[in-house]
Amino acid sequence: MTDKIERMVEVEMKMPTMGESIFECTVLNWLVNEGDTVSADDMILEVATDKIDTEIGAQYSGTFVKFLVNTGDVAAIGSPICVIRTEDDVEVDEVDELAKELENEIGTIKEVVSVGNDNGVSGKFFSPLVLSIAKEEGISKKELNSIKGTGLNNRVTKEDILAYVKSGGKKQSFNFQKEEFKAGEDTIIEMDRLRMMISDRMVSSKRVAPHVASFVETDMTTSVKWREKNKDAFFDKYNEKITFTPILIEAVAKAIKAFPMINIQVDVPRIIKKGDINIGMAVALPDGNLIVPVIKHADQYSLPDLARKVNDLAKRARNNQLKPDELTGGTYTISNIGGFGNIAGTPIIMQPQVAIMAFGTIRKKPAVIETPEGDLIGIRHQMIISHSYDHRVVDGSLGGLFVKAVSDNLESFDINREI
Repeated sequence: MTDKIERMVEVEMKMPTMGESIFECTVLNWLVNEGDTVSADDMILEVATDKIDTEIGAQYSGTFVKFLVNTGDVAAIGSPICVIRTEDDVEVDEVDELAKELENEIGTIKEVVSVGNDNGVSGKFFSPLVLSIAKEEGISKKELNSIKGTGLNNRVTKEDILAYVKSGGKKQSFNFQKEEFKAGEDTIIEMDRLRMMISDRMVSSKRVAPHVASFVETDMTTSVKWREKNKDAFFDKYNEKITFTPILIEAVAKAIKAFPMINIQVDVPRIIKKGDINIGMAVALPDGNLIVPVIKHADQYSLPDLARKVNDLAKRARNNQLKPDELTGGTYTISNIGGFGNIAGTPIIMQPQVAIMAFGTIRKKPAVIETPEGDLIGIRHQMIISHSYDHRVVDGSLGGLFVKAVSDNLESFDINREI
């Protein structure tokens, strides 16, 4: 049982979680000074990750005693960043729990390393996102130092480096997604720390959860025709584009309500049945990476509200404007791989969730159509849905019935549905 401390106490505040697959962040700027008094949730620190720049709120009310990280430092998620003197109730065991978990998992939680330029040109520091773009575009450290920054303290922002590339400052020289093959000697590419951690997470998920996949082919003709007929009126009424993603999320949320045991998490030897339906959606970023913002309480949104939420999250994801809370709390995840022209795939589960669904591209195909007068051959819009699930806790019957329920929800979409 944890001890409660109801007196003035100095406590180390930890770097909070920033979302799935984010393990560290760069300290950009402290918004307070040592000796300042703040209230819980006051913004105290600006940080950057390879996916987002954001501000961190105080976890306790009190007085700042000491900063444990400085501008330019890279701090691991869960590592101590400052000392606060507070009268708030503090659960002693709780303040170290996250750090211990991550230390056991990746072995680096106590490590805080300095990031800077080692070419001797300047003492500038750059966020992981800017460094990632520079690496992809073939921009040297010396050249990176020459870019004029418009951010805080003249920091080079994502927009600055992308504008530099667009203006012809540097052409892309290497791209992990697509590159022309050149014969010759082997090229050694060092995995950066983030890529190594992502690799560990993916391997860990496959090792922890025995993955099984089920597939169904879904007739999307009704949804396609409804969207085509209503997309202009939908935009005129709501000032939002209607894509297929909110339609897919609506179908998934409805199926989860019918099969709530797919909306669980595993904490051996316990199974946690989640009380909320929070659906993560994979979004492709300009650099080819993926980020998964989460739509909280997805089952409670109307289709127009889902469209608004999807468009907003996707736009801010691509512009590096997501908040940490928007990357956490997912209970189920979807990935629309059809955007890459893929017909099917078997995605890896995002732990501690137990399932993930991938939607393939929608293609016109000949299909058998049953009518009262007999079977006919017609052209239909078909899509393959793949469902990967954790076979420890999701049996084949549940996994198969769930993906079939999603398919049924999509095929029963009302062609006369009002916008």
